[in-house]
Amino acid sequence: MLLEDDDFRVRALTDAEPETTPLGPFAVVDILKGTAPTVAAQRQSCGYYDVARELAYVREEKTPKPTPAADPSFALPAAKPAESSGKAKKASKAEEAATVQERIAPKKRSTLVDEETTAPSEQELQALDDGPSFLRRDLPRPRGRFTRVEAPRTPFVELTRAGGKELLEASLEGSEHRFALLRNMSHRFNGSRGDLTLVDLETVLRDHGLLDALKEKERLQVLDAYTQQRGATGRVGWALGVSPPELARLVASVGLSEDVEALRERFRREALATSHLTHRLDLLGREKYLADLGIQRKFNESLRKDLERLLRDELPGATDLHGLCDSVGRKYGSPAELIFRAIERLGLAEGLRKQLYPGAPPSTP
Repeated sequence: MLLEDDDFRVRALTDAEPETTPLGPFAVVDILKGTAPTVAAQRQSCGYYDVARELAYVREEKTPKPTPAADPSFALPAAKPAESSGKAKKASKAEEAATVQERIAPKKRSTLVDEETTAPSEQELQALDDGPSFLRRDLPRPRGRFTRVEAPRTPFVELTRAGGKELLEASLEGSEHRFALLRNMSHRFNGSRGDLTLVDLETVLRDHGLLDALKEKERLQVLDAYTQQRGATGRVGWALGVSPPELARLVASVGLSEDVEALRERFRREALATSHLTHRLDLLGREKYLADLGIQRKFNESLRKDLERLLRDELPGATDLHGLCDSVGRKYGSPAELIFRAIERLGLAEGLRKQLYPGAPPSTP
């Protein structure tokens, strides 16, 4: 399939790290022929090259062997007998013309598959029954530089020994909390009963005297995350890389349940007590944050009452809704666009339009 001139291309491909995996010998040849590496890897994984190999084997068996070349003969060819009549010449010309017409005429392709050529012969079926089967499920797992093989995991007993403490200390330096440590260690070590679990990890850390240091590190991480995310539990879990159940277990493990609730209550009061209009309008657009703190409904009702009062004071001098928003924005130093969005979101637009245009029909959404 490859020529000698392709040797340097094969060497250049095999010396470098593969872009995608897995890649077998047929996939390497396919890449050298111009196929994208991702397509070749997909064909390798779905068994495309195994089917191609089987088809090539069947085609090779069906192809008749070439006949041996005859010995060269230096004898002169026999002379053709001369035609005796003109009818024979006319008949030969007519046959030649018909042959030419058949040769240049368009051929109709049949959509039916020729069963005689595609169906396997009895000998091939017998050979498949008698010989070993080479189906994809029976093939051995691929080996070589293009195959990723998981390294065997170390038994759990190694972590309980004295040398396991050094391994845990080195892993703790690069892990923010116990769940990150568990993800790192589970690829290398087994648990006491199968996979490594959080209970196994906590037991080993406690036996080696490392659990208290880890708790102190986790306590600082959790408090800092809740402070930076202003009490939003969802964003804290995203920042620490843990799921909501894992975050709840982490907070309970380090004994910060009351401290975390106190932080969240502080940010709830700040959101409800702020008097700056622009800040309140900005918080109105952060629906997920307000819902996380559990104050979305209360915050919306409070802002609606205050916004109605501010708009009522500027309503007599306004001609339209946008002009009313501009007037309130200039007076309180807030963007008119935020005020207009708040009016639409809080359901105040329809009532204001009725007051600005008493004779206009109600607008439909």
